[in-house]
Amino acid sequence: MTRDVLVCRASVGDLGVLSPLVAESLSAGPVGGWLVPDATERPEVLGRYARLLVSWGLEHGQVDTTGDRSVVAVWLRRPEVPVPSAAWMYDLHQALGPHASRLALWHAYLDAVVPHVPHAYLAHLAARPGCDDTARALLTAHHRVLDAEGLPAYAEVSGGRPRESLLAALGYEPRSPILLEPGGPALWRMWRPGPGRSCGGLPPRARLRRGMTPLRGRLVPAPPRSP
Repeated sequence: MTRDVLVCRASVGDLGVLSPLVAESLSAGPVGGWLVPDATERPEVLGRYARLLVSWGLEHGQVDTTGDRSVVAVWLRRPEVPVPSAAWMYDLHQALGPHASRLALWHAYLDAVVPHVPHAYLAHLAARPGCDDTARALLTAHHRVLDAEGLPAYAEVSGGRPRESLLAALGYEPRSPILLEPGGPALWRMWRPGPGRSCGGLPPRARLRRGMTPLRGRLVPAPPRSP
């Protein structure tokens, strides 16, 4: 068991350390390859995306880290069903240029199946190799705050064994997955109910079709191609 883990709020001065940590975790997982299929472009694109994500967390949510900056968790509070943010989509396209469309599609998938009750959203968790216990301590500290407020938590994890994940060990229950298409991995929706709550609040399983495209954070049918 990890002892004496210093949990603290990140600041803008931590962007240069925490953004690469987020980018590396994305690159190492199956989602990174789907987001940026070209391996030569992946580090730069995901690096820019990670910096944007952490910046948004600092401005609009809460970014937790440890004294040694070995773990980072980006949290966003959702008092109700979130409305897709035009500002986020604008910043995404400004930061990623031609690579923004796949990232926008990813976020459209995520936004289509968010819980319909107030909750805290773990937008991203990243840890250096060998720091699982530190990550556990970081999340446990935040969960204490959520439990005191009676607020559930929600996240997504990739992989085929969600019940063996760190989040499952911390009380998150896997629900039906988000199936990223074309050819992407499954993302398991993970739900941690607040004290005295049931595991309700998640919409039914949704498999979004290939012929869908993001428009201002929504999924809409793609226009037919010209012959």
